[in-house]
Amino acid sequence: MPVAPRRPAALRGRVFRGSAVLAAGTLSPGELRGPAWRRLFRDVYACADLPLTHELRVRAAARLLVPGAVVSGASAAVLWGLPVAERDDAVELTVPPGSTVCRVPGIRVRRRHLDPAHVTVRNGTAVMTADATVVDLARAGTLEDAVVLIDRAVDLGTTSLAWVRDVAETTTGRGCRQARTAARLADGLAGSPQETRLRLLLHRSELPRPVAQYEVRDEAGFVARVDFAWPEAKVAVEYEGLWHGEAPQQVIADRRRLNRLTEAGWTVMFVTAADLRRPAEIVGRIATALRR
Repeated sequence: MPVAPRRPAALRGRVFRGSAVLAAGTLSPGELRGPAWRRLFRDVYACADLPLTHELRVRAAARLLVPGAVVSGASAAVLWGLPVAERDDAVELTVPPGSTVCRVPGIRVRRRHLDPAHVTVRNGTAVMTADATVVDLARAGTLEDAVVLIDRAVDLGTTSLAWVRDVAETTTGRGCRQARTAARLADGLAGSPQETRLRLLLHRSELPRPVAQYEVRDEAGFVARVDFAWPEAKVAVEYEGLWHGEAPQQVIADRRRLNRLTEAGWTVMFVTAADLRRPAEIVGRIATALRR
C-alpha cells in the first residue's frame, strides 16, 4: 500500500520558498519533489490542496519573489474579481523606477512610478486600486473592450463609475485618451459584456438612443426590467445569452415575463451573440419595430 506523503502542519494550505524549508529541515529534497507540493515558480511551492489559479500564482510571486512589488495589470484585475487573465498567464507586477529585480520565468515586472493613492492592500497583497486597474487596462486593446471592462467592474461592485472617470481624467501617457473615452462611454448598467457591446452598437447607429435597464410598469405595478427600451414606442431589446432555455424553471419564468410585457403592449426583440456579428440586421429590425 502506498505511503501517504508527509505534510507538516506549518506548510498545509501555504505557499513557501523551497530553499527555506530545506534549510530549516522541514522537508527533505525528495519530499519537496513529492505529490504533496506543487511548484509555482523557481524555488516557490504551494500545498497541493490549494486550487491552482492565477490568483494563487500572483500572491506567491508578489509576496515571495518580488518584495515591495505592487500587483498590476491583468493580474490586479483578477485580484479584484475580473477574470481577464488565464491561470498560466504571466503574473504582472510593478516596482519603483531603478529597482533591481531578478528575471523569473512566468513573471513580468514593469518599472514605473505609481501614485500612492492608486495602491492599496488586498488580503495582505499590495495591489493597484480597482479604479486605477481598469483605467490602466483601458489604455490598451480596442476601445470596445475597454468599455466592456469598465462596465463589468462597475456591475460587479468592484468600483464605481465616478471613481473610474475621476482616475481616467487625470491619467497621462500612452493610451490616456482611449481610457478617458472608454470611461465616458461606460454606464455600468450592463449585466454582461455582450450587453455592453449591444449598447455600443445601438449608440453608433442612427436609431434614437434607448434607455438602458428600463423598468416597465402597468396599472398593476412593476412588469419587468428590460435591457434597452424606447418607452414611447413600447419597444424593448433584450440580449439573450446561452443560459436562456437551459433550465426548465428559467423557461417558465421567461415566458411569463414575456407574456406580461406583451399584455402591457410592448414589442420585445431578442439579440444573440450570432446577431451581433450582423449589426446592420439588428439595426434594421429595430428601426422597423419603431416605425410600427
